[in-house]
Order: sequence, then structure tokens, then C-alpha cells
Amino acid sequence: MSRMSPEKKTVTWLVGVVITMGALAWAAVPFYDWFCRVTGFGGTTQVAVAAPDQVLDEVVRVRFDANVDKNMEWTFRPMQTSMEIKLGENGLAFYEAINNSGVPITGTASYNVAPEVSGYYFSKIECFCFTEQTLQPGERIEMPVSFYVDPDLLKDRDASWIRDITLSYTFHRTEPKQAALDAEPADNVN
Repeated sequence: MSRMSPEKKTVTWLVGVVITMGALAWAAVPFYDWFCRVTGFGGTTQVAVAAPDQVLDEVVRVRFDANVDKNMEWTFRPMQTSMEIKLGENGLAFYEAINNSGVPITGTASYNVAPEVSGYYFSKIECFCFTEQTLQPGERIEMPVSFYVDPDLLKDRDASWIRDITLSYTFHRTEPKQAALDAEPADNVN
């Protein structure tokens, strides 16, 4: 029976540590994203297909905020500053984006709500943030966001006091996915 030398044991152990650390680093981003979506941590909102059947008489005010990255030549703003909706009621708000440059620009919106604990109860049904947006030079678009605030908010002792929620978006310049796909070399098939 062959014994492993102490040097080989150390190298094997170190390679195992490096592989484990790499796997954990790779899994950290999707795990953190999943955690934020499930818990509403950091003001991450929920995604839903429809508003609930139950609408309560309790009203919340939703305020709308818009920002752009410094390298993004867009004007981006909410078309309303706030709205009052009942818990469980479907709300529909619009944001406006204008490309102020002379070239097409693609952007993707990141978002959150404040206070952070409200993220667990703030659900988006339809949102421009789910897809990248490409605007031609001078183009102006109106983008809807359909949402509701879950009536279960009242049952949460840490969130039941919330009556003002701020929905905030920031547009970031991104490379269009289709352009990146078009730039990839085609497989040669003979």
C-alpha cells in the first residue's frame, strides 16, 4: 500500500480548499439574488402574475423615483410623483425615458423599494425592468409598471406601520444582448 507524502497531502488539501472556495463564490451571486427575492431584503420587490382578489380599505402612498448612471445620456423620470392605492389594489404608473444622445443606447433598470422591509410586500406584475430597453437617438418612450402592495403587510408586526413606500429605479448603460450575440463568431458547419 502506497502512502501519500506530506507534501502531496498538503497540495491535495489546498486544491480542495481552492475548488470549494471557487464553488462558493460562483454560488454566492445567485444565492444572494434568490435570498433577496424571497425575503425582500435590501428592498428587493416580488414578482407576481396578478393582484390578489382581496382589496382592503387601508391606503398606502407609493412615491416614484428615477435615476440614471453618470455615463447614460438619458432623461429618465416618473410621470407621476406619487399615487395612493389600497392594499391589494393593482396600481399602474408610468416612467418616461428620452435618449439625449446621437447614438442608440441600451439600458437596464435596477430597482428597490424603501423602507426595505416593504420589499417583501411590494409585488410587480409587469415592469420595464424585466427587459433591456434600447432607445434610438432622440427617441422618447413611456414605460409602465403594474404593481400592488400585499394586504399581508398589515399582519407583519415589523411592517404594519408602513403607509409610504418609495419605488426607485436606476437605469444603467448596458451592451445590447442581440448585438453581443451577432458579434459572436458563427460555428463553421461543413
